[in-house]
Amino acid sequence: MIIGIDLGTTNSLAAYFTEDGPKIIPNRLGKHLTPSVVSIDENEQIYVGETAKERMLMYPNASASVFKRDMGTEKKYTLRNKEFKAEELSSFILRSLKEDAEAYLGEEVTEAVISVPAYFNDARRKATKRAGELAGLKVERIISEPTAAAIAYGLYQKNKDTRFLVFDLGGGTFDVSILELFQNILEVHAVAGDNFLGGEDFTEVLVDMFLSEKGIKLEELEHKTVVHIKKQAELCKRSFISEKSPVMSCKINDEILEMTIDMDKYEKQCEKLLERIRMPIKRSLTDANVKLSDIDQVVMVGGATRLPIVHRFVSRLFKILPNTSVNPDEVVALGAAIQAAMKERNEAIKEVILTDVCPFTLGTEVSKEIEENQYESGYFYPIIERNTVIPASRTERLYTVRDNQSKLRINVLQGESRFASNNLSIGELLIDIPKAKAGEEAIDITYTYDINSILEVQVKVVSTGEIKKTIIKGQNVEMTDEEIEQRMAELSYLKIHPREQEANKLLLLKAERLYEESIGDTRKRLELELMKFDAALNTRNKGKIEDGYKRLQLVLERLTEDRDF
Repeated sequence: MIIGIDLGTTNSLAAYFTEDGPKIIPNRLGKHLTPSVVSIDENEQIYVGETAKERMLMYPNASASVFKRDMGTEKKYTLRNKEFKAEELSSFILRSLKEDAEAYLGEEVTEAVISVPAYFNDARRKATKRAGELAGLKVERIISEPTAAAIAYGLYQKNKDTRFLVFDLGGGTFDVSILELFQNILEVHAVAGDNFLGGEDFTEVLVDMFLSEKGIKLEELEHKTVVHIKKQAELCKRSFISEKSPVMSCKINDEILEMTIDMDKYEKQCEKLLERIRMPIKRSLTDANVKLSDIDQVVMVGGATRLPIVHRFVSRLFKILPNTSVNPDEVVALGAAIQAAMKERNEAIKEVILTDVCPFTLGTEVSKEIEENQYESGYFYPIIERNTVIPASRTERLYTVRDNQSKLRINVLQGESRFASNNLSIGELLIDIPKAKAGEEAIDITYTYDINSILEVQVKVVSTGEIKKTIIKGQNVEMTDEEIEQRMAELSYLKIHPREQEANKLLLLKAERLYEESIGDTRKRLELELMKFDAALNTRNKGKIEDGYKRLQLVLERLTEDRDF
């Protein structure tokens, strides 16, 4: 069985294809969205999703979130003295989604199509693939989120030629892609984005506004209090969907502090973020050589697009109402499921040819003539420009700059800076050349880049015909099967929390958090109910546990009826 997965910064989810079209797979708690949060307890037991999100409020030093932003980097997250890379934390999310899918579908899930931001570079894409492999999945395809969204919207089924822009603002990343439908070909013309811009940043604006108004310094607060303020800011941000002036309420040092937030004032405070959104849009339009007026439709993707100021910004910019007909939280996963069905050549899917582009420029390091016969090294020479339709192959001829050079080092670079040192080095190749005067020997460099993010570099010495080539797999060499098995064994000491206990654990965490945030009779009432539920759990009697669960759940619902916790 092959499924589609949207591995998100804030939430993740999976989908599969049915006779009636793509469907979201509910997780073990019966919900569509699984928070991209991981937590570990004192017994080295791993919690994923909503339970981990609750634990993060109480045990911030044992939990991690928003780690997608660090995919493909060497950054380590420390949870209870255990270190994890972002791809390893992501593998726990993917493993949880895999287990939920298997429980729901009643069959083994071995393969997946996983979506990534269009602007993810080679290292980030390969880190995502490794995360899937660590989770026990064969990752058949890494698909760009905007392309998946376009498929899910059914844009490839339109009868007329259409040029559209996918506006994808998720929890932690922003992508914009310009696509065109021509007959049965869905072609990506340009992508741009910001890997460090998303809904989380709009939440941070509310946090800053609250702290500023109340005269509170962030560094003086306990970490747990900071987490609480951020949660209340997130709730307040969501309230903008139905209220023009929501109230943000936080409990700090047993005191309730409130702030009424005006939509216009909030929008003004978000001007810098909106300007950061504008820049990738401008860049993608320029690269695609189209104007704003050439866009027939704007498709909204990602939970952060629900924010009214974002919706209004897009409407004003393009002078058209954006398409929000499909749930922006689910559209990417649905598209990934359709892509999975395409791969399986499902007869219910209309055959469509998908083309993609290289989201970054690929080139090499060269020396440039600064003055007559004086050369300076360290410059970037583009070979395959960003937003070139892939697969693509380009050849450039370069000449020696020094007398009697005997070797040439090809430094394979990825990026947009004119200086080599500012770009990402993803590999190198060394080749021998005959000694001669400067400029008399030449090499032809050929870069070939395919849709699976594999780059072949071929260097041919013009005078001798000697050819040397290599496959570049990125800065972090792709793990072998043996390396993956070894790392999985290293992680095996961690015990993923059993499915059947998760709902009980989550309810206990919510009750414990509410206990900490309450005082007086409410706190006493909660303590009594927690003791009763603990007693029911200790009996290991399924009937008593179910009755205790329902009772505690009812108590929590009543206590939080008029409060945003």
